[in-house]
Amino acid sequence: MPRYVILAHNSFDYIYSKTGNMLIRYRPENICAVIDSSQSGKTAEDVLGWGGSIPCVANFMEAKKFRPTHLVIGSAPQGGALDRKSFIEIDDAIEHGCDIISGMHSFLNDNPSILKKSKAKNISLVDLRKPPEKPHFPKGTWKDRKFPVLLVVGSDCDTGKMTTAWEIAELLKINNWNIEFLGTGQTGILLSGNGVPIDAVTSDFMAGEIEHCLDKISDDTDLVIVEGQGAINNMFYSGVTLGLIHGCMPDFLIMTHEPYRELDVSDHPIPELKELMNLHLDILKPFKTSKFLGINLLTLKLESDIALKHIDDAKNNFGLPVTDLVRFDNNEMIQSIETAMQEWK
Repeated sequence: MPRYVILAHNSFDYIYSKTGNMLIRYRPENICAVIDSSQSGKTAEDVLGWGGSIPCVANFMEAKKFRPTHLVIGSAPQGGALDRKSFIEIDDAIEHGCDIISGMHSFLNDNPSILKKSKAKNISLVDLRKPPEKPHFPKGTWKDRKFPVLLVVGSDCDTGKMTTAWEIAELLKINNWNIEFLGTGQTGILLSGNGVPIDAVTSDFMAGEIEHCLDKISDDTDLVIVEGQGAINNMFYSGVTLGLIHGCMPDFLIMTHEPYRELDVSDHPIPELKELMNLHLDILKPFKTSKFLGINLLTLKLESDIALKHIDDAKNNFGLPVTDLVRFDNNEMIQSIETAMQEWK
């Protein structure tokens, strides 16, 4: 069994270390430590509210006593580049025989120094964000698709799109549905073992790469759930969202939102949620009719009573199932999706 140490210098919190956080949530048995000098001495539970006694340490030299087999770069900085401090930790991990898993835009296999050291130690460098070498242009195969597709979208970055997509997929599998999860970022790809790092793909081919992934899925699949990226209203990352929408041409959508967030990561006001949901549907209108099946709220920082009030208010405002899938009841949302799947057939 692999033993991961997560590298998240000065970024281990509930937002900025997304890859590390999701591994801690969904693969805790594989995590032996987190490297973040600013959180050293704490546990994952102390920092995130989940993860139990997984320890936070200052550097790899402290982590090596836990016998890691892999170093996973667990943070997701804007631009996807590593700082000098992180490279020191990577060097130490390589020296002690750890494979390195990275989701950065700067590829470890393109770094001559890192590559030379890895070859000398016979360890693997895994660049999760490496795009397919042979690009795929869209063909419009969605018109003849034999299964429905659900895309999870959001009102901003870091609103829980990957978590929402993964939770829905796992819950439907428990109910004996034949579900495929399609990862589109480093975390989803690492958890599921398949997908495409969509924000690393040349813009002309974004839609084509998602379409190509969907074309490889068996026709007897009940539902494909596509991990969303960025936000259509975010000036930094709207391009990747639009490419995803046109690539998967979703039959269904789930919106994710942090209810107390007023500004997006570019410090621009987030539109009214109803306006934003209508925008997604309008983008799809020239091609097909789609619909929202629910809203998942990120309420981690809210007390339960306040979170539940936000959920109830949204239910009343939108007439859709609303919850926080990680914290509260999921029956209404899952039933909404199951009903839509049955009607699609």
